[in-house]
Formats: sequence, structure tokens, C-alpha cells
Amino acid sequence: MNYISISLYKKVIDHAIHEGMNRGDFNNLPTSIDTIEKLKAVPAEHFFELHEILDEKLGPGFSIRVGQEMKIEDYGVLGLSWRTCSWAGEIFERSERYFKLLSNTYVFTVEKKVDQSHIYLHREPHRRGLELSNEATLSATVVVLQAMTETHMAPIQVTFKHDPPKNIDSHQKAFRCPILFNQPHYSITYRTSDLETRTAKADASINKFLVERVEEETNGLQVSVGKLSSDVESLIKDALPSGIPSIQQICDLLGMSNRTLTRRLSENGVSFRDLIGKTQKELSKNLLKNSNRSIAEIAFETGFSEQSAFNRAFKRWTGHSPTEFRKISL
Repeated sequence: MNYISISLYKKVIDHAIHEGMNRGDFNNLPTSIDTIEKLKAVPAEHFFELHEILDEKLGPGFSIRVGQEMKIEDYGVLGLSWRTCSWAGEIFERSERYFKLLSNTYVFTVEKKVDQSHIYLHREPHRRGLELSNEATLSATVVVLQAMTETHMAPIQVTFKHDPPKNIDSHQKAFRCPILFNQPHYSITYRTSDLETRTAKADASINKFLVERVEEETNGLQVSVGKLSSDVESLIKDALPSGIPSIQQICDLLGMSNRTLTRRLSENGVSFRDLIGKTQKELSKNLLKNSNRSIAEIAFETGFSEQSAFNRAFKRWTGHSPTEFRKISL
């Protein structure tokens, strides 16, 4: 059975209360409102049933409205990974990796063209609640991308497979673009140039590293190899949820050539590959010791595409499996 994060379930209930319902209205939910503080997840079918109940009680567009209230932190580990994306569209790459590792609840794929990019949500609706949840997901996509880029970027088209509701005012307010129903796919379309927008965090990081490079050239100085290695490790850590970064990706962020970075690191007796392994090892050990992340989530955050590959690498690094290491670290 598929499960949905308890934070999303609670978010839907909280917004329903904000729109006028009270706690007593939720007494008969299959997952009781009184138990949610003790849970980490709820069955997906309970989540979809909740959407159906609220659509009936609060009218068309509730799912769209709750989607507009979503914050990056509401998505747990996946949301945390979005915060270190370098460009807006990278959230879809990370989402695809995440769900391949942890579930098959839904998957984004991107069809990138010169002018427009279509993002497809592959989650076939077997009940009304899933249709509504898909609406909430596409609605949340709009606000998440705006938050990451600190812009007002907006989609240029949204499509749904299901029939239109009687009132689409909430849809029009959220998307502000053509909205099509009874279409072959669930999708949201952006200008490709918008999805290539640097995130606010990436802009700050790039500015920091480029300022260092300018100071080096202007003053004839050179940052210490230790400082450079630390910078590279920090950039690797941010990039890992999208998979292991290439040296060229890191060089682009540092404003440095591949050859120069390789030479500078070798002066300290390390290679780029060494720093990849070191970062993965230290990050995974820290997460196993100091978080309640699942092994699959830690595999995702450290750049692995399969949990089994992570398990083998961690055993090679430490002599223990991740589960054994967590037990002896308590």
C-alpha cells in the first residue's frame, strides 16, 4: 500500500479548518485527527478520501486552494533537497529520483523543448480523490517554483484528465493561464527559460564563489587549498540529491576551469573523486547518527540511485551496514 506524509495530510486538515470547518467535522476519518500527531504517514487511500470529503463540504477548488498554501518544508526530505537546487526545473529531476527510491506514488517527467517545457504528472486517477490530489500537486508546483526563485514565474498552460468542476475560479486565480480539462495528460507547461532560472540559493552561492575568484585575480592572491576543498565539498553536498555531480558542474559554479581545479586539489593530495566519496561518507554517517531519516531517504540525499548500492558503499566505508551503524551509534 502507498503512503502519504503525515505533514501533507495535516496540512489539508489545517486548511479546511481555516476555511471554516472544525475538529469535530473530522471525527469519522479513517485516520483519526486525534492520532495524526503520533504518525509519520497515512495510507494514500485515506488521503484521497479526505480530499473527496473536503471537496464535497467546501466546494470546487479546495484542492487548488490548499495547493497554494504549500511550503517547501511541508514536503519533508524531498522539500529539503529542493532548497539546494541550482535551477528551478531541477526540482523535477530530484522528485523523479526520490520517488523511484521510495515509492511509486507519482512521478514527474519533463519534455523539454526550445521555447516550452511540459511537465507531466504520471499518476492515473482511479478515484475522485486522486484527481483532486493531482490538482493540489500542480497548484503547489506554482508556489514552490516561485518561492525557490523568488520570482513571480507562472505557467503558460495546465491540463487535467478529468472533467472541469462547476466553478473554476480557484483554478484561474492559482494558475493565471489557459486551463484545459478532459486532456490526455496531467501537465503543467512553463517557458523553458523560466525553468532554467537560477534559484535564490544558487545565485547567492555563485556570487560568493565568483567574488572569491575576482579577489584572487585582482590581488594576486589565492585562497588556501583547504578552503577550496571545503567549498567543493559544500557544493557536492548540495548537488548530491540530483545524483553525483560532474567536476564540470562544480567548476561552473566556482568560476574555475576543470584543469585549474584538478591542479589545485592535487596540491593538497586529493582528487575530485576523493571529495565525492568523503562527502557521501560523512553526510551519510551524520544522517544515520543524528536524524530519523529512512535508509532509502539517506541513499537519495547522498546521490545513490538504489538503496542496495548505498548499502554496499557504506559497508565498504565503515565495515558496517547502515542499519548496524545506526544501532551502534545510538
